[in-house]
Amino acid sequence: MKYENIKDTMNALREFQFKQAAIRHAMGVLEYDGETVAPKDSADGRARTMGYLSELSYKMTTDPELFELVYSLDGRKDELDTEEKRMVEIIKKDCDLMTKIPMEEYVQFSELCSKAGNVWKEAKNTSDFALFAPYLEKIVEFDKKLAAYINPEMKPYNALLDMYEDGLTMDTLDAFFGKLRTGIVPLIEAISKKPQLDDSFTKTNFPIPAQREMSLEVMKTMGLNMDRIILGEVEHPFTTGFNLCDERITTHFHEDDMLSNLFSVLHEGGHAIYDMGSKPEYDYTVLCGGYAMSIHESQSRFYENIIGRSKAFAGPLLEICRKYFPLQFEGVTAEMFWKAANKAQPSLIRTEADELTYSLHVMVRYEIEKMLIGGTLQVKDVPETWNRLYKEYLGVDVPDDRQGCLQDSHWSGGSLGYFPSYALGSAYGAQFLSIMEKDVPDMWEKVAGGDLSPVTGWLHDKIHVYGSLYKPGELMDQICGGFDPQYYIDYLTKKYTELYEL
Repeated sequence: MKYENIKDTMNALREFQFKQAAIRHAMGVLEYDGETVAPKDSADGRARTMGYLSELSYKMTTDPELFELVYSLDGRKDELDTEEKRMVEIIKKDCDLMTKIPMEEYVQFSELCSKAGNVWKEAKNTSDFALFAPYLEKIVEFDKKLAAYINPEMKPYNALLDMYEDGLTMDTLDAFFGKLRTGIVPLIEAISKKPQLDDSFTKTNFPIPAQREMSLEVMKTMGLNMDRIILGEVEHPFTTGFNLCDERITTHFHEDDMLSNLFSVLHEGGHAIYDMGSKPEYDYTVLCGGYAMSIHESQSRFYENIIGRSKAFAGPLLEICRKYFPLQFEGVTAEMFWKAANKAQPSLIRTEADELTYSLHVMVRYEIEKMLIGGTLQVKDVPETWNRLYKEYLGVDVPDDRQGCLQDSHWSGGSLGYFPSYALGSAYGAQFLSIMEKDVPDMWEKVAGGDLSPVTGWLHDKIHVYGSLYKPGELMDQICGGFDPQYYIDYLTKKYTELYEL
């Protein structure tokens, strides 16, 4: 296969990207359906379909015709613009990886993860880790093999980390988490000696139908295009996007804790804003949407915490809550709401954790993943190790597997190496804020008035519009002149010193 000129070659590559996007769309809808509304007994049939679609995707990515396209373009980089070069780079990396994985194993793993998701839900609901353990054992074994396929010269867990964040290593993370612990633990200790903030008014009864309506209004306040997004209900909230006009976010409702859903919607809405912010011409290409999980998490946690839990936004959020729950919020002031939303206290559940202790939850998962992939921890011993680390890091006793090692869905999807992105994203967000405050001096005044457009506008211009054009390090250099976790520690110190009058 030869094309007359480089323009025709690039057009052929774009056609490939559209076909792959179509397969990912179909698989994504199946996954979303399985998590939200599909019947319980549909798991096996869905797994078979996912296996077939995975096979199609594999064959397309390992097609010799595609390799000829990619390597032809890679050899003529000087004739490509920046965006075309990046497309070729991403696709070449995917092709090189896929050819290292036997197709049979790739398809089997896709089917395994499809089934594991349903088993995980049942195991969590019954607090029975033994039910999920056989699936996790197979997932861990595949991820070990995957690491060897990626780079046999690299430490296995480093290879998995690199899938989610280019160049990320355990050495880098050990230093990062060490610095966070040094900065965070003294704050937690100081807060433990202070009277605890009152959040009792958020723990009464909040009927779920009203929470659903409230969630939609929060999404509108965020500036989300309601013709291009939908809200679903799941056991563990997530966001998935198929193109710039089709984004799905999810949440989980608790009748006795409305803040859980409120901040879940803000978090997942932040993912959606990022996903749908790419340049229109990136749609159906590998440049559409965020490239790295850390940058994605920086955006979701920016809306959830830096804006959502800010003193400035407490008033607008309270007014929305009061509209749907007038009796529950009678007499509640913006100051009371702000303090309740930021109550810092070591807890069991990562997704419910306060902003201060959150990274300690991530550290537990990071340590366990390192041991699982490194071969120093067996799957059957995960609950015991989890409980020990929660006691050591957060000082809490884990009563059961549901509130312990079964609380997250990530491992059922094969995503070992993902969790550190949450902590990195939080730190990135704090550094973005330091630049945003200089660039948009009246941002907090606008936020206090319920107007998030200056915030979203800055993030759009600096981050969202570029999609996957830049790697995380390049983006951090471009916006901040490099990454420095001290900004995150300073941000937390300032915020919690004010909250608890330290």
